[in-house]
Amino acid sequence: MAITIRLDDLLHDRRMTLTELSDRVGLTLANLSILKTGKAKAIRFSTLEAICRELGCQPGDLMSYEGDR
Repeated sequence: MAITIRLDDLLHDRRMTLTELSDRVGLTLANLSILKTGKAKAIRFSTLEAICRELGCQPGDLMSYEGDR
C-alpha cells in the first residue's frame, strides 16, 4: 500500500503505549493495532481526529504517501 502509517513512531516519541492511546480515544486495542500495522483499509475522520488530538499531531504526521511519482 502506498500510504504508510507512522503511529508506532509517534507513540514512541510521546512515550505512550497503544493501550493508553486506546483508552484515550475510545477505540479497541485490536482496531488500533490493525491501523498501526498498516493492515487497515480505511480510517474514519473522527478516529483520525481523536488520534491527532491525543498525540498532539497533524494527520500528515501520522500518514505519508510513498507511491511512485
